[in-house]
Amino acid sequence: MEEKDIKLLRAQERVKELKGFYNHLIIYSVIMAILFFIDYSDGGNWWVHWPIIGWGIFVVIQGIGVSKIGKGWEDKKIKEIMEKEEKK
Repeated sequence: MEEKDIKLLRAQERVKELKGFYNHLIIYSVIMAILFFIDYSDGGNWWVHWPIIGWGIFVVIQGIGVSKIGKGWEDKKIKEIMEKEEKK
């Protein structure tokens, strides 16, 4: 497999991960808005903060996983720095 093919596969996998995160974030936002409205219209005992916090933790964890700090970040940074050093 050529390097170009490997880069394409990595890019496709990254896009798939990002798409999953964005979908999760949209679903989280919509459901939390609905729960907030239900809580507000029900007299506002403010129980809605529990699902916001609980589910929000998982959204943040997934976001960190797909961010640049996630998988392979150190290897990418090392490669980037080495390439910069070679150009000097």
